[in-house]
Amino acid sequence: MSGRTEPTTSALAQPLRAPSLGRAALYPGLFALGALVGVAGALVQPGWFPGGLLLALAAEAGLCVGAGRAVGRRGGAVAPAAGWALAVVLLTTSRPEGDFLFAAGSGSYLFLLGGIAVAVMCATLAPVRQPDGGAVRLGK
Repeated sequence: MSGRTEPTTSALAQPLRAPSLGRAALYPGLFALGALVGVAGALVQPGWFPGGLLLALAAEAGLCVGAGRAVGRRGGAVAPAAGWALAVVLLTTSRPEGDFLFAAGSGSYLFLLGGIAVAVMCATLAPVRQPDGGAVRLGK
């Protein structure tokens, strides 16, 4: 043997651990903050088009990226994205009185589709869970 120690199990075979109490309490707060950003964006984007649309999408991207980096896990970016999506989808429904928040215009569709694309990109690019242990280089 070459003197190096072989790991007993693969990094993929490590059991998943429950998040810490602080991190578990942080996820619902990030979900609510994402919903708040979704409601604010829905109100801002038609008022100052196209600047409001860019501001609303930048706010969502900043929240998702910042939360993912602050938490250090992909769930940190997914929680506000899910809150944003739920709030915006609920705001798209019309009321029995005929009231609605989103008009059938290009700005509303860009906000909905652009926000979904931003949420998917941020959740995909967020940091992932790394296995415990020291850094390892293959072939050494």
